[in-house]
Amino acid sequence: MTKKALVTGITGQDGSYLAELLLSKGYEVIGLHRRSSTVTFDRISHISDQLTLVAADLLDEASMIRVLRDHKPEEVYNLAAQSFVQTSFGQPTLTGEVTALGVTRLLDAILLVDPTIRFYQASSSEMFGKVLEVPQTERTPFYPRSPYGVAKVYGHWITVNYRESYDMHASSGILFNHESPRRGLEFVTRKVTFSAAAIKLGLQKKVKLGNLDAQRDWGFAGDYVQAMWLMLQQDQPGDYVVATGETHPVKELCQIAFDEVGLNWEDHVEIDPQFMRPAEVDLLIGDPTRAEQVLGWKPRVGFEELIRMMVDADLKALKG
Repeated sequence: MTKKALVTGITGQDGSYLAELLLSKGYEVIGLHRRSSTVTFDRISHISDQLTLVAADLLDEASMIRVLRDHKPEEVYNLAAQSFVQTSFGQPTLTGEVTALGVTRLLDAILLVDPTIRFYQASSSEMFGKVLEVPQTERTPFYPRSPYGVAKVYGHWITVNYRESYDMHASSGILFNHESPRRGLEFVTRKVTFSAAAIKLGLQKKVKLGNLDAQRDWGFAGDYVQAMWLMLQQDQPGDYVVATGETHPVKELCQIAFDEVGLNWEDHVEIDPQFMRPAEVDLLIGDPTRAEQVLGWKPRVGFEELIRMMVDADLKALKG
């Protein structure tokens, strides 16, 4: 019998990779998207004929209930969020409504319609913020440093709460930064890879960045969605750090990206105070031991390979 999965945020980076993975495993995939004035289906255009796309919104619980009743999925992956940290400082209430309370609305809808549905919540390394230990594990205390991080902490704990209160199979993946050629241009990795390609082709001269010393644990989004799926295949639900266990400064990201196009990054990168966060997160590095031991998951794409892949994809797209 064909399994059905509902994916919120299917038009995003992770949603598109997860949809590909689920289709490859024979799932029927229902993708949730918001109605908006512009259609942003480019990340899933190559598989859109294999998906069932439905309009609904995490701000509207009735729409969630309707979709669950109509399509009867066995698994729900909640990847939808206002997911840009910088934006969360300017729009903290909206970030809370979608990224925090949106999780509650979806969990509540599942509880009302069919509490046996398995649920995945996209938690975030931004919950650790001003880190209290290095590396970060599932037991590291949270200390978020942005409205986005705070909202993700709420989403994480409400998932734990519904799991423990109603015996739901609800799991959270505490995903550290994960990138790909499909990453939005507002994120620093893609901003750098796109700029390196554009500068190489003479389309721009400089790229403006914030804190070059900030360190992140960066992996490939295509690897990380595998961990999401594995969580919902376990007999018992749980929370897992998904990371590479390595950390790299933004400076190194610039170095590799510009090296791929034969340029010296220092000639083209400028520091701009507007890209400094009001409260900075300096060092994130995850310990994926539990995911490796319980799920049998391991990242396959290394940092340098990932950045070079992104630069090459941007070069190809800009030339095209």
